[in-house]
Amino acid sequence: MLAQNKRFVTIILCLEALLLIPLIAMQFTSEVNWIYTDFIVFGVLLLTVGVLVEYILRIVKNQERRIILIAFLILIFLLIWAELGVGIFGSPFAGS
Repeated sequence: MLAQNKRFVTIILCLEALLLIPLIAMQFTSEVNWIYTDFIVFGVLLLTVGVLVEYILRIVKNQERRIILIAFLILIFLLIWAELGVGIFGSPFAGS
């Protein structure tokens, strides 16, 4: 049980590190221009993915199914992130 909690804490720390990347980039360039809602949306998206990955790792015992489910989850995350970032699909979800 302790190893699972360490894994969850590691996932949370990695998510926080990912949120620091645009924050630091904003200090050095004007090309990264995030507002607080961008950080909130990206944080919620990352936290959701992190919690779902942890859930998959705890519940699914078959290694092949774990890999498939996590790969599918990452694919969905990347598609949502791309849609929110640049609107590649042109859906109302991205505000276009």
